[in-house]
Amino acid sequence: MNDAAPQPDPDAAEPVDEVVVADPVAAAVVGEFPGAVAVESHGQSVVYLERGMLRDAVAFLRDGERFTQCTDVTAVDHSADVERVTIPGVAPERFEVVVNLLSHPRNARIRLICEVPEDDPSVPSITPVFPGASFGEREAYDMFGVVFEGHPDLTRILLPDDWDGYPLRKDDHPARIPVTFKGDPAPR
Repeated sequence: MNDAAPQPDPDAAEPVDEVVVADPVAAAVVGEFPGAVAVESHGQSVVYLERGMLRDAVAFLRDGERFTQCTDVTAVDHSADVERVTIPGVAPERFEVVVNLLSHPRNARIRLICEVPEDDPSVPSITPVFPGASFGEREAYDMFGVVFEGHPDLTRILLPDDWDGYPLRKDDHPARIPVTFKGDPAPR
């Protein structure tokens, strides 16, 4: 009889804690898109996705989960953040593209977030899925310089076409030139 305690197998994989996602829609997205991470923020489901999966995830939510409206597309520049919430499984980048979707039949909302690197600020456009997202994408492009690949008319929407820079980037210099607005007699 051998009284020695069993030795752990050095080749065995470490046990992985399975994450249970409470929201069935967020769970469906995580199940459909490898690498997606679901969390809850202020009572709303948030799913972090690889940026290349954004358009497919939005189409999945529209077609398979009955999300009928894109309420917002925007970007965030985290370059000046002193403190930032870290999400396990999500590698933080300078920019985030945030998409908010609404399901009228489910009476539910979901937020999709993609981390976007500074050296390649681009994501697939969701305008082919939700045409109304065009204006939000153009605004994010105009203000942050995030390129939405496949957008049918990615041009500035708020600033003049010859404007240099992106005013909502944290490293853009505000008030560098006086701006005259329509109907204003002179710059202030």
